[in-house]
Amino acid sequence: MPTYDYECDACGHLFELFQGINDPIKRKCPECKKLKLRRLFGTGAAILFKGSGFYETDYRSDSYKSDAKKASSAETKSKSDTSSSKKSSKKSDSKSSSSDSSSGSSSGSSKS
Repeated sequence: MPTYDYECDACGHLFELFQGINDPIKRKCPECKKLKLRRLFGTGAAILFKGSGFYETDYRSDSYKSDAKKASSAETKSKSDTSSSKKSSKKSDSKSSSSDSSSGSSSGSSKS
């Protein structure tokens, strides 16, 4: 059963009424009791299917989908940049530690 918006032309009272499709249109205002009530045109409610087989993401707009795609590509790019910088810092750390250990061993052999 749909919800209809009504407005009184006499007093300006605005309200919603939950009534069946086949119910007659109300004419009498509940506030001022005058026969100046009119039903307004509404946008209606969106249909949303619930249950298995229906997903909320199926009804996304194209602009939402494009924005989500941009965000996910930016996220993967930042992850790859972060991982490559971590790898390069690990390599430089291992090179410096290996050179330190090799220099230490060579200096130790020269003392003996």
